[in-house]
Amino acid sequence: MTPKIGDTVRYLNSVGGGVVVRISGNMAYVDEDGFETPVLLRECVVVAPAGAPAPVPGKMSAPQPRPAEPAEAPRPQRQPEPEPALPVEETPGGETLDIVLGFEAENLKNLSQSTFEAYLVNDSNYWLDYSIATRADGDELWTLRHHGTVEPNMQVFAGEFTREMLPEMDRLAVQYCAYKTDRGYALKVPALVEFNLDTTRFAKLHCFVRNEYFDNPVIALDVVRADRPVRPLRVDPVQLEKAMAEKRRADRPVRRNRPEAAKGRAGVIEVDLHATELFDDLRGLGNADILNAQVDHFRRVMDENLRHPGTRIVFIHGKGNGVLRQALAKELTHRYKGHDVQDASFREYGFGATQVTIRNTRGGK
Repeated sequence: MTPKIGDTVRYLNSVGGGVVVRISGNMAYVDEDGFETPVLLRECVVVAPAGAPAPVPGKMSAPQPRPAEPAEAPRPQRQPEPEPALPVEETPGGETLDIVLGFEAENLKNLSQSTFEAYLVNDSNYWLDYSIATRADGDELWTLRHHGTVEPNMQVFAGEFTREMLPEMDRLAVQYCAYKTDRGYALKVPALVEFNLDTTRFAKLHCFVRNEYFDNPVIALDVVRADRPVRPLRVDPVQLEKAMAEKRRADRPVRRNRPEAAKGRAGVIEVDLHATELFDDLRGLGNADILNAQVDHFRRVMDENLRHPGTRIVFIHGKGNGVLRQALAKELTHRYKGHDVQDASFREYGFGATQVTIRNTRGGK
């Protein structure tokens, strides 16, 4: 009950009280034994209305309960009419999709204690249904972090990320589907864009930079640029090394067991040094790898026959560009000097073979 002039009041938050003699604004002036005391109206509690007998001094009576008012019949609630949706204002360049995901630090001056808020920017005339998921490098399954719909030419909050969540964010995926609701439109292909996210950037102040879509410095990821989903060029070195190791295992050519030197015409040992005779698969091999393998096999055959003077060995190397022939000539001049060397029979081998006759030399090497 609001005090009126003549009411007897007591103070709500202090000791004392008296009769209200005048009211000015939100102040009541209370007569206490001939002295007017200004008190806020809201600090006064009426204990006796004007004209009622004053309570016994020192024994302020409790405020009298107000008689119960008859209950009114409940009025039917009127449902507010939905406001008509405002038409989408399209921009001239908005017919191509541009989507950006930005991470803003809550406390840029103390990144070690900061949380990070993600915002998805839809710079296009299309509505977007989207989802954002993350996973650690060692995990196979993804964790949904946020999903929703963003209106044309708008930015939406896409979740808060704590520092404890960063180890689970080595990879980040954004899926989206674009459409229009109130007019015809050109179809856009739904897409999935996956990022290798370097989470150490969240601890480096210089990685938060200005961006045209944000007021504060952010770590920004371009998801779509001019209708083209962005495929980041950054490569995780650990994942790259693992992939390269797997590729090397898959591409490593299968080397045959050492082919036995075949006895040819008139007891001549024939050794075919063509790469196709040494390997089942040449994929992944360079010219130097093949040449080294051919020279190694030449040495093995020579070493096996050094103790058999008079043995004739024909090494079939082909004509080619002469690189293997020159390599064998160098070996025979320095490593295996003292043996007889000549071109093999043209009639039998053409120009692509060299014949070596083993002589009794001291060690042959």
